[in-house]
Amino acid sequence: MTPLRIGNFSGFYGDRFDALREMLTGGEVDVLTGDYLAELTMLILARDRLKDPGAGYARTFPRQLEDCLGLAHERGVRIVTNAGGLNPAGLAHHIRESAERLGIPVRVAHVEGDDLTTAHPGALAAHAYLGGFGIAECLRAGADIVVTGRVTDAALVTGPAAAHFGWRPTQYDPLAGAVVAGHVLECGTQATGGNYAFFREGDTRRPGFPLAEIHADGSSVLTKHPGTGGLVDVGTVTAQLLYETGGGRYAGPDVTARLDTVRLSQDGPDRLRIEGVRGEAPPPTLKTGLNRLGGFRNEVVFVLTGLDIEAKAELVRAQLTDALAKAPPAEVRWDLVRTDRADAGTEETASALLRLVVRDTDEKVVGRALSGAAVELALASYPGFHVLSPPGKGSPYGVFEDVYVPHGAVDHVAVLHDGRRIPVPPPHETRALDAVPQPPPPPPLPPGPTRRAPLGLVAGARSGDKGGDANVGVWARTDDAWRWLAHELTTERFRQLLPESRDLPVSRHPLPNLRALNFVVEGILGAGVAARHRFDPQAKALGEWLRSRHLDIPEALL
Repeated sequence: MTPLRIGNFSGFYGDRFDALREMLTGGEVDVLTGDYLAELTMLILARDRLKDPGAGYARTFPRQLEDCLGLAHERGVRIVTNAGGLNPAGLAHHIRESAERLGIPVRVAHVEGDDLTTAHPGALAAHAYLGGFGIAECLRAGADIVVTGRVTDAALVTGPAAAHFGWRPTQYDPLAGAVVAGHVLECGTQATGGNYAFFREGDTRRPGFPLAEIHADGSSVLTKHPGTGGLVDVGTVTAQLLYETGGGRYAGPDVTARLDTVRLSQDGPDRLRIEGVRGEAPPPTLKTGLNRLGGFRNEVVFVLTGLDIEAKAELVRAQLTDALAKAPPAEVRWDLVRTDRADAGTEETASALLRLVVRDTDEKVVGRALSGAAVELALASYPGFHVLSPPGKGSPYGVFEDVYVPHGAVDHVAVLHDGRRIPVPPPHETRALDAVPQPPPPPPLPPGPTRRAPLGLVAGARSGDKGGDANVGVWARTDDAWRWLAHELTTERFRQLLPESRDLPVSRHPLPNLRALNFVVEGILGAGVAARHRFDPQAKALGEWLRSRHLDIPEALL
């Protein structure tokens, strides 16, 4: 059977606007997927809906589509997207109105059932992560465009593949292969050289968007349109496979994919074959993301220049602590960032940053009280006093939480283009999500001379967030480097290299087929990205920090 060519044109809400047209005109493709939803995006859309009950979907997508709807129709390309967010029915209606105005005959369907907000009082948005079989029902009934709310990112690929190949819900191996392909595609150009540890090895100024040629057995070839920028190789795909994952079992509502069975091989220039993926029955519960308001936050960044940096920081801390003593915020955090250099050639490089972040349920406590106290120090504090920007009002922040519900708690429904509603049944069988047994380590390298050098000279990394947790995937580029990495980068050494993780639970998951280790650090991001708990609230650069740390590396690897 001819492979199904599925491409991606959006990895997040705000991605390259003209990517849809690029994918439609750059080469052959059967289905295009757009991923717009992340934990923070759901909170943004929930706040939009508070202002306008008709809102709640990604507003950029209708404009992208209107510009390309005729082209997609002419080429017979189907479009599947989760841009519906909190209001998939509203977005589907909007698209139908646009198509009618433009005189383009398209059949628009949508998927419902993820919204569990009413069952979770106090949440701005509570949405279960649905699978791909609702999408498959819409496509089987002839839909040209399918709009969803919160589905798993990979469901945008498993749905079209299941519809095309006629997969049944218990065909776990091909479904798992599609999940892996979908996970690689979901973040767009991250699979083609974007945010890549070894970005200097190709022209990554404007990476092309990825596409997957998916076969009936679930194997696939990852590639991109001819002539587009970036690169597709074992490294770029490995990096994306490790992004926001954990152990060897990658759970989803349709299937649990065994990441420890994935095999990668180069299939030609910018062509990477993925095969061997095994699948298992999904877990008995569905992940549900809850977004709620956590309170109000404010921050001030003081600039400390020249000599006596520590003493200047201590002075302003004491002054503000005294000033806020009558109504101290519930949470106060100070961070001194030593960006200063001795005998610096510019004022900026002679300066350090002292960052104060406060949080409280009372907006006044973190707003006017803090602003007034900070401003009043302008002529009464350390020499050279100034701030990066004047403190303002307190701003609301969000908190993200995962909960799990039985499959039967959702009414998964495919709403077809003609208005018919097709219920999507829950899986007939499930399997508890147990940890994969630890594989035996590879044989260690023989002893030899070593040199103190950055880890990044021999390993790549990619990191990301899942609620308050972060993962850091690290992979070796050669078999010998893997033999060294597997023995050297233990959880203890990881904690030494990243001191922020020392007091937190850290789990290590070897993936020998990928020559990779995946670390999960629990709680390092506090209550999630919307709470902005740390300097890098989504842990995007945690892996690059790790790669910059120095170890004793065998000279044979350097």
